Amino acid sequence: MSAAFLSRALLSGCALVALSGCLRVGPEYHEPHPWSPAHYADHTAGAPESVTSEAKAASKWWTVFNDPELASLEDRLVQQNLSFRLATANLAQSRAQLLMAGAERFPGLSASGSYTRSQFSTKQMQEIISRVGGSIAKSDNGLLGDRGSSILSGAASGATIPLLNQWKTSIDASYEIDLWGRVAHQYDAAKADLQATDEERRSVLIAQQADMARGYMALRGDQKRLQVLQDNLATLKQIVDISQSRYHSGLVTEVDVDSAQARQHDTEAQAAQLQQSIAQEENALALLLGAPPASLNAELEKNAGIPVVPPVVPVGLPSELAHRRPDIREAEAKLRASVAEVGEATADFYPKITINADFGFQTLSFRDLGFWNARAWNVGPSISLPIFQGGRLRGQLELKKYAQKAAAISYQQTVIQAWHDVDNALIAYRDEQLRHQGLERAVNDNRKALQLAQSQYRSGLTNYLNVLNAQGQLQSAQMSLAESDATVATNLARLYNALGGGWEDVVPASQDVTRTKLASATPGP
Repeated sequence: MSAAFLSRALLSGCALVALSGCLRVGPEYHEPHPWSPAHYADHTAGAPESVTSEAKAASKWWTVFNDPELASLEDRLVQQNLSFRLATANLAQSRAQLLMAGAERFPGLSASGSYTRSQFSTKQMQEIISRVGGSIAKSDNGLLGDRGSSILSGAASGATIPLLNQWKTSIDASYEIDLWGRVAHQYDAAKADLQATDEERRSVLIAQQADMARGYMALRGDQKRLQVLQDNLATLKQIVDISQSRYHSGLVTEVDVDSAQARQHDTEAQAAQLQQSIAQEENALALLLGAPPASLNAELEKNAGIPVVPPVVPVGLPSELAHRRPDIREAEAKLRASVAEVGEATADFYPKITINADFGFQTLSFRDLGFWNARAWNVGPSISLPIFQGGRLRGQLELKKYAQKAAAISYQQTVIQAWHDVDNALIAYRDEQLRHQGLERAVNDNRKALQLAQSQYRSGLTNYLNVLNAQGQLQSAQMSLAESDATVATNLARLYNALGGGWEDVVPASQDVTRTKLASATPGP
């Protein structure tokens, strides 16, 4: 292989590579610019407890509640949640697929060595030589005659083929000249798929974080409702004692005693049902941390109260929503992948040019393997052109084009759904605060009514039915208020979930994910 030949080959290869950048076929991706309003709808204006602000929102949004237990649970969730760890494993698979797709952009090199010991057929060689002699005798117009034929026949009858030892080493190379961008489109699609998987992993994380917050609020709400029932049980026991005392004094009938005891037993049944719900909610939080049942009971049974929402809630700018919501970013990555796949399918209609080369040494003796004159090499291009595929290529291209249209529609749908989620969350956050304000007033009014009814009952100025009605209304209002306390906090968690917060600075660098950069795949074995 001369230096001049190598120079020509390198120049030709460089020219083809440069040309491939100019002949890339198929559509090119253009980043979409989704619609966003200048400001969020002012749905929380006039809310009595908490309003929103377009100040920068913290990644760890749960810290706005100032609840150490909730913060501890959320921090542990990032490391322990099994759904998130599964998504991390899926991300590692996508990174490996990107490596495989990126490998086609580089020449494939392989080294091989072989030794074979062969015995070829002596009888076959003798027959060939004999037939060659007969052909020569017929075609030389009598110049050699029978004598020449007999010489070859005699040589054939005495010839033998010895055992042959063949030693061979070689380096083989293969490289596809990506004239039409097929390999580049394939790599772009794999890179976009990796991005989509990464965003899906982030979506899993914020969903699990929101589930943790909602489950925690529900638990604290039920614990407060249980406390309400226990406080009402103490009140009901006093009412039962008063009714029994008045019954023994002959002032009331036994109906008053039975009615008071029935209300007490009904409240005890509600408390038992709430205790069951609390145990299930504690187990649900343990499951989110990948922990066994009842493993968190000791720390969660310390009733810390329902987290209080802050007076001002930072939610960031509307223009940041498309960058904060992983589902929007995932939909965009899938759109980018579909565009690249259309380009790849388009390139399949064009010729595929591959350069193959190998260089090595071949000898029949091991000691001669290193000599330069034992070298053997070949180099040259090959080209394949699809002529008739029965419509397969055209059908594949149509499939990819419609997949691109579907991805574009899915992106639009995801964006508009995100804005509906945010708007609905803002409305729910405001309206629950208004409901909470009304329930607070109802509790105060019912408490006064119960105190007045009890005072009148002790004095004999009213019947027992009024006391029971006042106690029942107070208990119902207190239970609704405790539920509303939890719902206000839960709605704030839903708002942050709709805003796509909670993953930016808390996604860990997992050991299960390779360190391959998204921008490129390093060539290797």
